[in-house]
Amino acid sequence: MPTLLVTGGCGFIGSNFVRYLLETDPSVSIINFDCLTYAGNLENLAGVAQHPRYRFVRGDITDRAAVEGAVRGVDAIINFAAESHVDRSIMDSAPFVRTNVQGTQVLLDVARQQKVPRFVQVSTDEVYGSLGPQGYFTETTPLHPNSPYSASKAAADLLLLSYVHTFGIDALITRCSNNYGPYQFPEKLIPLFISNLMRNEPVPVYGDGMQIRDWIHVRDHCAGIDAAWRKGKSGEVYNFGGRCEKPNLELTHLLLELLGKPRTLIKHVQDRLGHDRRYAIDCSKAERDLGWRPQVSFDRGLRETIEWYKANESWVLNVRSGQYLKYYERQYGNR
Repeated sequence: MPTLLVTGGCGFIGSNFVRYLLETDPSVSIINFDCLTYAGNLENLAGVAQHPRYRFVRGDITDRAAVEGAVRGVDAIINFAAESHVDRSIMDSAPFVRTNVQGTQVLLDVARQQKVPRFVQVSTDEVYGSLGPQGYFTETTPLHPNSPYSASKAAADLLLLSYVHTFGIDALITRCSNNYGPYQFPEKLIPLFISNLMRNEPVPVYGDGMQIRDWIHVRDHCAGIDAAWRKGKSGEVYNFGGRCEKPNLELTHLLLELLGKPRTLIKHVQDRLGHDRRYAIDCSKAERDLGWRPQVSFDRGLRETIEWYKANESWVLNVRSGQYLKYYERQYGNR
């Protein structure tokens, strides 16, 4: 029975990945290693807390001793642990460098030391920068990160590739477009807007709202990471996307329509510094080499996501309390 160390497993994508694997592969055991920052929530995995093939360990990926204890005997490391919000990285980049770069370095060193058979770095399409109106990001697109967040992820990716080349470790990278789905912390666009609209509160649209993103349901992303862990080649990069480009303003209008709310709730706010204009993923390599394809249509996925947030208002209330509200006011109060 293989044992996976999933770092950051209490976050949005990590917790969905833990549930996905426990549901789809009865031969896998999971150790969830998470330091429970503001976006790491044990409630995300309350339903599997007592699962016989699941164990939670609280720890920080920058703490080498803690990592060494957690990694001992595992068959793979899937690294989701990261500071991931662009706006927060603009406010203060230090936590992003610490977790995303230094934390990845500690994980790689320990993986090398303990001869872990496989290491998967979960990255982002934001490392590629911004696209013009045409074209798509491929795995060979030069890296051109435009925010402290994406720069820290690009640095971690390059660090991993250097370990593959220099030390011969078995490791690979996945890069994905914008995720959506259940358990996403309400600082990202879709859960933020859903939770605001459920309370008849305004939704803050950056600038003209014509920034374009490619959207993928989190379960499709989890299936991609699973395929990469099992079938991917060391030293390779695999892009995952939903083939679903939408301007933010169009998505906002769709959310208003699905929730039965008026467009008067749209509040245009000052645009984010250095805001990338368009992301779009070419995921044909993953389709060809891993046998993966997105399965969840955006229409179905968005409707199901809205219904999940409606059915889990207590979860939303819990995560919107305390530090989150202070951050929200700081971020949008004077814009």
